[in-house]
Amino acid sequence: MTKPLNIVFLGLSLSSSWGNGHATTFRALIRGLQAGGHRVLFLERDVPWYATRRDLPDPDFCELAYYSDIAGMIGSHAGRLHNADAVIIGSYVPEGVAVIDAVAALQPKRFCFYDIDTPVTLAKLDRGDEEYLARRQIPLFDAYFSFSGGEVLPRLEQRYGARKAVALYCSVDVERYHNTQEAFRWDLGYLGTYSPDRQPTLERLLIEPARRLPRLRFVVAGPQYPHEIDWPANVERIEHLPPSEHASFYSRQRFTLNVTRSDMIAAGWSPSVRLFEAAACGTPIISDHWRGLDELLPDSEAIIVAKRTEDAVKALTGLDEGHRRSLAKNARSVVVQSHTGIARARELIAALGDWPQRMSRTESTFQPVSA
Repeated sequence: MTKPLNIVFLGLSLSSSWGNGHATTFRALIRGLQAGGHRVLFLERDVPWYATRRDLPDPDFCELAYYSDIAGMIGSHAGRLHNADAVIIGSYVPEGVAVIDAVAALQPKRFCFYDIDTPVTLAKLDRGDEEYLARRQIPLFDAYFSFSGGEVLPRLEQRYGARKAVALYCSVDVERYHNTQEAFRWDLGYLGTYSPDRQPTLERLLIEPARRLPRLRFVVAGPQYPHEIDWPANVERIEHLPPSEHASFYSRQRFTLNVTRSDMIAAGWSPSVRLFEAAACGTPIISDHWRGLDELLPDSEAIIVAKRTEDAVKALTGLDEGHRRSLAKNARSVVVQSHTGIARARELIAALGDWPQRMSRTESTFQPVSA
């Protein structure tokens, strides 16, 4: 598919990165699409918690429109949704099940789902939780683009009825994420919204090392951390860090920590956008372990995998400067070659061009494979 496409996204947020990783993922991808000459409309639900925290209210790389309710959105954009070359609905869209049904009724030319939370989504569906996607809706999509690759893809097709499951990892805009050459301020830092399932790993790989290494400096940036957390005196807290400050934040760390949600560890092959951002900034990464990580960034060559507090302490105190720089250089090389927004946009366009024959929207022969 070589001609420029007209694509409509309905996603959680493009305008605000507060408390979510969706915004930066969409921004990198859509900037990549613009660089390829494609036209994008992004439809975002106007909700108060993002409306008051917008760090990109008027993007220059796509058209952004807000809507207050589903009926109004359909009324205002039915023509664009019907005539677009592809309509892509993201995970965690408010009232997502109703949004999907309303858009499907317009019979878009190509109808896709982009799951930026695939392991979380599947765990929710297995519990009967259909907050933003109903299990019955999965076969409606011509393609299910997944944040996770590997074993998740055949599972999506065989167990959940996806017609075509395609890995579409998050990505990074390397024009905005690069080393700023600032002096180091912290020995180890972490950027991420509070999550109960990530907190034990944060405790093990950053907070406990901070207690054991009182002369070193640590930082945790991100919202929603409970007040009762006992932060050591050498751990600095930053409540929220907009994307415009991410490159500076990473560049001022000797190492950065990557922590993965439990559902994504269980699924494997689920790299976070923070992993690619840090690598693009030339900051060496200490990470928890999950299947597929070595295929992206080989342990001890492009990343340090830490399972215990002692592993993090050893990296912080025992790694020579040459090895530290080599880790950063190798990780950045991988990301610049394969995980930029431009690279991801090309993958998306290629997938849309390799289109399977469509089935009737009202009929499906899918029979789930038992777990």
